[in-house]
Amino acid sequence: MVRDSLLADCIRKDPRAEHELYKTMYPMMMSICSRYERNRQDASARMNDGFLKVLLNLKKRRPEVPFELWARRIMINTVIDNFRKERERKAHETMDVPVNEHVGTEVNDYLRQMEAEAFAELLQRVPEMSRKVFNLFAIDGFSHAEIAEMLGISAGTSKWHVSHARQTLQLAIAQIVGTVTVKTALP
Repeated sequence: MVRDSLLADCIRKDPRAEHELYKTMYPMMMSICSRYERNRQDASARMNDGFLKVLLNLKKRRPEVPFELWARRIMINTVIDNFRKERERKAHETMDVPVNEHVGTEVNDYLRQMEAEAFAELLQRVPEMSRKVFNLFAIDGFSHAEIAEMLGISAGTSKWHVSHARQTLQLAIAQIVGTVTVKTALP
């Protein structure tokens, strides 16, 4: 938990306090950004953008709102704002993979045992838009209506992206545990 005195020093623009706040908040901020960005460099850039917004808006924070929740929301909004800016320049990735509906309980058991870092690596297999929607819904707890408003899509499209992400993840996990084999064409 961040001390009120540290936040007061940051409001006064004390560089040491700002650095201490950065070090304190780094794991949480980087964790959020890493879930949404495909590589560490982009995640780091979003994290720094978000931290700057935290510092610039610290005076505006209502005291009854816990600092960590407020900063978390700023980080998520920073990632979403960047996505909106980049959306027009990026082509949507597609992944046409048939999904085996009967991957069984082995997949669920494996997922429960999986470490967060391994799951983050698996999540990178999910197409970008589906990954963003999945993170907002399954990890950050936003409703489909909220996601639709944030990303400028319909609630139905949000639901489809979550379903697509789940199917892609289930298939990837099933391949890892060996319940599904992928056929490849030989030359």
